Amino acid sequence: MPGYKKWIFGSLGFALTGTPIGAVIGFALGALLDNAEGVVVAAPGGERRRFQPGNERRTATPGDLAVSLVILTAAVMKADGKATHGELGHVRRFFVHQFGPQHSAELLRLLRDVLKREIPLRDVCLQIRSHLSHPERLQVMHYLIGLANADGMARMAERKVLERIAADLGISEKDLASLDAMFRGPSVDSAYTVLEADPKASDEELKKAYRRMAMKHHPDRVANLGEEVQKAAAEKFRRVQEAWERVAAERGIK
Repeated sequence: MPGYKKWIFGSLGFALTGTPIGAVIGFALGALLDNAEGVVVAAPGGERRRFQPGNERRTATPGDLAVSLVILTAAVMKADGKATHGELGHVRRFFVHQFGPQHSAELLRLLRDVLKREIPLRDVCLQIRSHLSHPERLQVMHYLIGLANADGMARMAERKVLERIAADLGISEKDLASLDAMFRGPSVDSAYTVLEADPKASDEELKKAYRRMAMKHHPDRVANLGEEVQKAAAEKFRRVQEAWERVAAERGIK
């Protein structure tokens, strides 16, 4: 349990005290919650205060995002009825890449516990939606789509779960298609989808679409969730830039 206390528990905001996320992870953090009074947690801006049940802090933190991602990852992994050792291997590599070896080990311990539980998926998504901004929710979906494609292609059952999650997180079909296209092979068609642009659009309309998408996916928009999340967002931002460069080259736009 010291790993949870060091990082996850110490940086949780809405996820720990709210429901249903609190209910899903409560059994795994039960030992800490039983002795929660007097535990010091980090508040936004570096302020530190004591956590007590009912003393809710609503600003999203890196811990909130990580725990939300663990629960949604479990939902995607269970989409086809079971979580395999191969999938756990993909998740391990994914978490190591995004959060580093130490934090990924803690998240995997939590994931193994969550996989044993029923997940009220819609309720979890609605809680996440109420506390994360739209750019932060786009980052969550980017994580999940990458995970579903980790073995080369998302299965139909996984795609259906991703669609459910996106709808409940308030992510449009266009945004979902754009994020999905970021994981396809490079092509002009996928570039238009990433930019959420019509291939028949004028050059000026395409420039506006690129600027809009660059602003939507800029890493600074998730800065409050920590350096690791910003690095992941930078990958998303790079995909938008590559899509624009591909379309601009195909059209001869200077």
